[in-house]
Amino acid sequence: MAKNVLIIGAGGVAQVVAHKVAQNAQEFGTLHIASRTVAKADKIIASIREKGHQVEFSAHPLDAMDSKAVAALIRRIDAHIVINVGSSFVNMTVLDGCIEAGAAYLDTAIHEDPAKVCETPPWYANYEWKRREAVAKAGITAILGAGFDPGVVNAYARLAEDEYFDKIDSIDIVDINAGSHGRWFATNFDPEINFREFTGTVYSWQGGEWRSNKMFEVGREWDLPVVGKRTAYLSGHDEVHSLSARYKDADVRFWMGFGEHYINVFTVLQNLGLLSEQPVRTAEGLEVVPLKLVKAVLPDPASLAPDYEGKTCIGDLVKGTQNGQPGEVFIYNVADHKDAWNEVGSQGISYTAGVPPVAAAILVARGTWDVRKMVNVEDLPARPFLELLGDLGLPTRVIDATGDHPI
Repeated sequence: MAKNVLIIGAGGVAQVVAHKVAQNAQEFGTLHIASRTVAKADKIIASIREKGHQVEFSAHPLDAMDSKAVAALIRRIDAHIVINVGSSFVNMTVLDGCIEAGAAYLDTAIHEDPAKVCETPPWYANYEWKRREAVAKAGITAILGAGFDPGVVNAYARLAEDEYFDKIDSIDIVDINAGSHGRWFATNFDPEINFREFTGTVYSWQGGEWRSNKMFEVGREWDLPVVGKRTAYLSGHDEVHSLSARYKDADVRFWMGFGEHYINVFTVLQNLGLLSEQPVRTAEGLEVVPLKLVKAVLPDPASLAPDYEGKTCIGDLVKGTQNGQPGEVFIYNVADHKDAWNEVGSQGISYTAGVPPVAAAILVARGTWDVRKMVNVEDLPARPFLELLGDLGLPTRVIDATGDHPI
């Protein structure tokens, strides 16, 4: 039976997801998208029509913070697979709605509590993993963190485990955006979520324990394919918190590239208190959340797409041993901002985040990843996912002892 799909969210990543679902409509049943502002969902559907995809796609209003409303919509449209690409603040209510209504659940990031910027690791244990038994009891599949990072980079680690090493010593995930959007300052995705990532403690898993640093405290230069030499900084990120559970004896770190301009602006905003999520009161008696004010004055990340040029390079440097012999591999993808704009009307960051959950949804629809329990991406066979991603526009390459080649 064809699986009906519901996309929740109508931002830049949701646009990519909707386009890719439409391109692969033969894999699914009826197609649906829901947002608090239904006009945004309608706009995405219109952009699909403009690309010549004449598929049935329905838009629905939805308050995704209301789990009962999520469950009711799932039942009404008989959705079998829910792709949650709304704000990470809605993860738990959408997940609860899927559990109640019996639909498969996919997301691209860890749940966040709006009142908390940084929590005790492992972050997944604070929210999603608490629903493991409920997911299994409901007999549904829940795939957590099925974007690029987290998501594809988790699959890269699993590929290294399956095909290169019998013991993994370290996993260094490197995310470099070498593109330029031409604006004085902007974030590539929701500014509120973007800044929250970098105002808390930087956690990494090293020596069998959690290590903490400050943002921009630890940096190093990486020489990567296509984008060349770039400085990246040790950062706290979702995938470290699940990979550390599977690879307990390995060091797991996440590195993100930043230019001096971003660091300078970020530092000024933080030092002025403008990245705080705690409300303040103005002289006129208005209550304002500084971080939300900053978000309101920055460009909408989706608006960056038409002018974005350059490439991204995201990959895993994995070191380990096979039959007692040490070795390393770099498993990676390079994406082009302009190509993403031409294909789906989005910039490359949204493209790399939006294509993977569609690949995951296809594998659930086919039964390959329909595991009827809660998993992170590294818990699933990697090669079917990575090969399908190549077909969908995100090919994987590997640099190993034999050279640089596709998987």
